[in-house]
Amino acid sequence: MNERALRRTIAVVLLGGIMGILDGSMVLVAVRTIAVDLDAQLGAVGWVATAYLVAVTVTVPVGAWAVERYGGKRLWLAGLVVFFVGSVGSAFAPDLGTLIALRAVQGVGAGILDPLMLTLLARAAGPERAGRVMGIMGIVGSAGPVAGPIVGGALLQVLDWRWLFLVNVPIVVAALVLAARTLADDTPGPEVPVRRLDVVGLALLGPGVSAAVLGLSRVEAEGTVGAWPVLVPVGLAAALLAGYAAHALRRSAPLVDLRLLARPGVTPSLLTAGTNGLATFGALLVIPLAYQQTYGLSPASAGLLLAPLGAASMVAMPVSGRLSDRVGSRPVALVGGAIALVGAVVLATGAGSLPLVVLGGLLVGLGLGTVGAPAIGSVFRTVPPESTAQASALLYTVNQLGAAFGIATAALLASTAGLVAAFWLLAGGVVVGIAASTRLPGRSPAMVGTDRTG
Repeated sequence: MNERALRRTIAVVLLGGIMGILDGSMVLVAVRTIAVDLDAQLGAVGWVATAYLVAVTVTVPVGAWAVERYGGKRLWLAGLVVFFVGSVGSAFAPDLGTLIALRAVQGVGAGILDPLMLTLLARAAGPERAGRVMGIMGIVGSAGPVAGPIVGGALLQVLDWRWLFLVNVPIVVAALVLAARTLADDTPGPEVPVRRLDVVGLALLGPGVSAAVLGLSRVEAEGTVGAWPVLVPVGLAAALLAGYAAHALRRSAPLVDLRLLARPGVTPSLLTAGTNGLATFGALLVIPLAYQQTYGLSPASAGLLLAPLGAASMVAMPVSGRLSDRVGSRPVALVGGAIALVGAVVLATGAGSLPLVVLGGLLVGLGLGTVGAPAIGSVFRTVPPESTAQASALLYTVNQLGAAFGIATAALLASTAGLVAAFWLLAGGVVVGIAASTRLPGRSPAMVGTDRTG
């Protein structure tokens, strides 16, 4: 794909994917408002966010099969339509039960779009431009968790909570029109063998990952890992995922092929990306807590003080992605890990100083942003082109689990051992990521002379 076509594809895909990323966190600021308006219990309203998250997680594994069966463009358009229906339905939901159900529909749309965004961009870029394109995508990915609550809060200042969903409508309509015109038709021809859907794998993998995310999300509310709302779903997740692993290794064409993990570089790339998700979401939870508990700042002010972390990550992503295309993923990720580790140590040792907390957050964002694009790009450099969709599903699943584990452990430590202990946990996660980064691919002969355009 030439440079101009690649830029158009990047713009259209990111436009379609941005609302799915924002909606995961944007609605969190409206929980109390929705509870009052729909006369519902605050705890029950939490399912508005949980239903979305579970639906996303269950849907992701199907995408790898559906891309091969229907083609990336058709699946992308279908995902946008499902997300549109869920958004409009959520905006006009008359009661809490209907809202939760339609948020699940919206989550199915996001579950199609989120990993497919990786697949479409990886295919368009090719291995030689994978880091650069994943770096650009990382701008949206980095901004989403930070910008979601800020955008949601700003909308709630002037509009009803239903506009948190209606704001999606013009963006999704524009994304549909542009995608239909811009994305290349990749519908498989009749000569392409159709791989049957792995129904058993679907029944094990999606629910297994969802149960793990659901159980880990309960740690903060329960204040312990020993409560049954945590142990039951996590135990179920362990059984389902172990069952899927045994099933996938026996089947010639599983839903997501775990044999990809045996390819050189894939497991270190996934581990680096997963620990990056753990550290990122752990930081997004603990740093605002420090602002509120230690310095008495309002949630809105704490959210705004996260801006340096998000901005630093957004700046680092495209730069590190392009650099990794030239020199390899390993050296760039190691530098990023070192910066993030310095930031985590600053947070842990300077938690009593507001300027040091802001500085630590900035360094963590800069470092993790520097790691993110090389790690993701490395995955797509090390798998064959026909396995891109499978790699996207693996990458998204690992990132989801890393994020859930980071939030759960950081919340538990912050509530039981204090914020300093949570910051040291963040540093420990970064150290694991650095260790994994040492096994990332360095510069390969194929990289010589690449990325001379633009």
